[in-house]
Amino acid sequence: MIIKALVAIVCLTSLFRGSLGNNNIDIMECGTILSNDQITAAEKDFQTKLASRKGVNSFAAINKTINIYWNVISQGSSENDGNLPQAKVNGAIATLNDDFAGSGFTFVLANTTRTTNRDWFTNVGINQYDQPTQQEIDMKRALRRGGAADLNVYSTGFTGNNLQGLLGYAYFPESYSRYPTNDGVVFLFSTVPGGLLQGYNYGKTLTHEVGHWLGLYHTFQGGCSTPGDHVADTAQEASPARGCPVGRNSCAVQEADGIDHPDPIRNHMDYSAHDCRNQFTSGQFTRMAEQFNIYRDDDIQR
Repeated sequence: MIIKALVAIVCLTSLFRGSLGNNNIDIMECGTILSNDQITAAEKDFQTKLASRKGVNSFAAINKTINIYWNVISQGSSENDGNLPQAKVNGAIATLNDDFAGSGFTFVLANTTRTTNRDWFTNVGINQYDQPTQQEIDMKRALRRGGAADLNVYSTGFTGNNLQGLLGYAYFPESYSRYPTNDGVVFLFSTVPGGLLQGYNYGKTLTHEVGHWLGLYHTFQGGCSTPGDHVADTAQEASPARGCPVGRNSCAVQEADGIDHPDPIRNHMDYSAHDCRNQFTSGQFTRMAEQFNIYRDDDIQR
């Protein structure tokens, strides 16, 4: 799901349905996958930079406050039109902080910008060539603020052709130096805690996408093959989990500790039900700290 600009697209299978207001929508499965070549190139760059740093072990501990520039993109004045109440923006950030507790990252709202633009609300997304639509390019040129260490969040509608049912996507840290304007998270407004999309309104889409923004892959990346998601303490997983299948073990392989663990269905980077996800691992915390320090921290000499 990352093409030239290392985009992570999160969508779920079309066999699942959600209810938005009075309308049922299919939650789409992603039409693109993360290629082995793309991961190989990104990981080679990451490992080269990681090995060249002095005091690499210090990356395992981080204490960073990340400013969030939240851009509410709507097609009208009501919440059903995407105009999220400020209380729900604040609630989403509170959930984000709860989900990232122990990571060393704290998220604070720097600013909320509200833009009524039906074209952006409808058509911001990834086109059939897995590239940003022109609407996304225009939106981010107009609205993006801050630098590599600042998180720009765009809550929008994905109501256009081929976009309905998309939950969100994010840009990985490694791509910032080449595509700084693209950086950030774009996600479906109705997935905030208490939002309008029933079954998906726990705030977990934003948590998942911020995980990508900080350098995490899906837990099922690479299936049962090593190195999987490049995190040693997440069990290998053959395919995305659906629902909350406690005890599922899709890969009969020993993990780094020599034990065959069940699938990480409760991990924020899986596709299990949103009310099933509640954890990151310490290895994921370490990877996010390393990725942030190498690609996003303006205080560290590059």
